[in-house]
Amino acid sequence: MVPNRRPGRAAARGAPIVRKNTVRLPGDVAHRIRAGHPWVYREAIGPRPLVAEPGAVIDCVDEDGEFVGRGLYDGDSAIALRVFVRRADVAIDGRLIGERVRAAVGLRRRLLDLGRLGAVRLINAESDGLPGVVVDRYADYLVIQLFTSAVMGLRGDLYDALEAELGPKAIYEQRRFKPLAGEAPRQAAAELVRGAAAPVELEVKEDDLAFIVDVTAPLSTGLFADLREGRRAVRQWAAGRRVLNLFSYTGAISVYAQAGGATEVCAVDVAAKAHARARRNFAASGFDPEKPEHIVGDAFKVLARFVERRRTFDLVVLDPPAFASASARGGKPWSAVRDFAELVTASLEVLVPGGLLIAASSTHKMSAAEFELALADGAMTAGTRLQIVDRRSLPPDFPTVPGFPEASYLKFAVAVRG
Repeated sequence: MVPNRRPGRAAARGAPIVRKNTVRLPGDVAHRIRAGHPWVYREAIGPRPLVAEPGAVIDCVDEDGEFVGRGLYDGDSAIALRVFVRRADVAIDGRLIGERVRAAVGLRRRLLDLGRLGAVRLINAESDGLPGVVVDRYADYLVIQLFTSAVMGLRGDLYDALEAELGPKAIYEQRRFKPLAGEAPRQAAAELVRGAAAPVELEVKEDDLAFIVDVTAPLSTGLFADLREGRRAVRQWAAGRRVLNLFSYTGAISVYAQAGGATEVCAVDVAAKAHARARRNFAASGFDPEKPEHIVGDAFKVLARFVERRRTFDLVVLDPPAFASASARGGKPWSAVRDFAELVTASLEVLVPGGLLIAASSTHKMSAAEFELALADGAMTAGTRLQIVDRRSLPPDFPTVPGFPEASYLKFAVAVRG
């Protein structure tokens, strides 16, 4: 949300006095906040620094001094304010937190069969009216991700509401703060804040399959709930096909491909530990853990070897990370925005004509238009073309609100190679 600092009507006649713990927003920024965008970037506040403690309640007004919204202040993030309410008579307090928790959980209960989903998102941050707070459930355990220090003062009310509504065996907390300057600190293991410790390997169900997760893991538990519809698409399209799963991680997509009737599953990942978890996931779902082929290595180098050996596949799945510090190909860092087209080209070299390319991107830094352009450019460089025949989006437990495009971050397409 880039501010336009053009003068408004109030500037022409002398701006009204702004009270303490209140910021005046440019007209276009105020409009976007009113329409549903929950973030006020630091640059939109203007050159005068806002002096407030982290988590302080700040009111936003427009150029005429009219109330726009109320949020919490983060002193060490590019997002200075996260807006919780847009009514002047509503406080950011324990009552509000309880109401938002009950509403979010109630929505999932109405829309989903929670008994078939061991991994589900119960609170999707800004889109559920709780900016900076994500709550995922794994079986009877909750994992909370906090993305800003501004919400630290709400934790007690949040955890009380979650315990009252869900009765979890335990609550784990993961802090994922992103400082304004410098690199984010190395992620630590999730901290147990309520209840009894979970087992190191926790089995959760998804549809009729089972997966092993670690709710204490610093970066990921091992199963991404937001890609659930994508996994189901892989299952639908895998029947009778030789499947190559690149960036396979803990093998959830591989398991779905096997469940869908793939004749061959080859998984590629740089981490041997990920393959070990994948084998346990195959076993948990009742499949032979030694049946899939697991290759440890950089995706580009493995694809190059396949081309040399003329090995081909009927379905290739691409679900790369958004960023990586360095890849094995010359130590260059990986960026999905910059390198996705090159990955598409390399993958098409091992995909038979008429085969399926399944591609996913889960970063909001890559727009839907950029994603499709990468597919088109990758196909062009490979001397072929792609026809998209299926698209999947975020599942219902990842609701989004109009006016906040950053929440609609997932791109997922199934395309036929010409």
